[in-house]
Amino acid sequence: MALIDAPDRDAGGAAAAPAPGLGELFVAFAKMSLAGFGGVLVWARRAIVEQHHWMTADEFNETFALCHFLPGPNIVNLSVVFGSRFRGIPGAIAAFAGLLGPPLLIVTLLAVLYAHYGELETLRRILAGVSYAAIGLLFAVVFKMLMPLLRKRDPVAIGLLVAVFVAVGVLRLPMPWVLAVAVPFSIAATYLLRRRAA
Repeated sequence: MALIDAPDRDAGGAAAAPAPGLGELFVAFAKMSLAGFGGVLVWARRAIVEQHHWMTADEFNETFALCHFLPGPNIVNLSVVFGSRFRGIPGAIAAFAGLLGPPLLIVTLLAVLYAHYGELETLRRILAGVSYAAIGLLFAVVFKMLMPLLRKRDPVAIGLLVAVFVAVGVLRLPMPWVLAVAVPFSIAATYLLRRRAA
């Protein structure tokens, strides 16, 4: 039995799918990890939001934002948070195992092959092509994650997004210090705006 109910409707208005079981969590995250050479975020969002409708676009963005504050890789944090949201600790373990198990086996095999054949020019060109494709997919998912925020036309949220981008991406300020300022400001602004609207 799910710990919480799945959202009633997704961003497109379609009925949400029932909460995934342990097997579904393992298989879904295994598919994401196997498809996600160069980054799993693209495939995670596609599977969770667009294919299975387990979360809305906004819920995915909020959950992924939460995962930035947890220690460790963001996508690993997402698997644990997502799995535990629907199936508790067993769900977290199933999603985590699905995310890391198959790639671990493949990377181990590839490391052995690369140790023997890594100097081949053809292999170097293939790896360069894969990296360019991964960058393109990353830009595509960033754009998709940005759209719900832009549709709301919330000037505070957009202003905060731009300020954090400039602080971290342009000025190269340390992310922990930027978040230490941005997070309390964001919480306070959201609280005041909701209180004013109520």
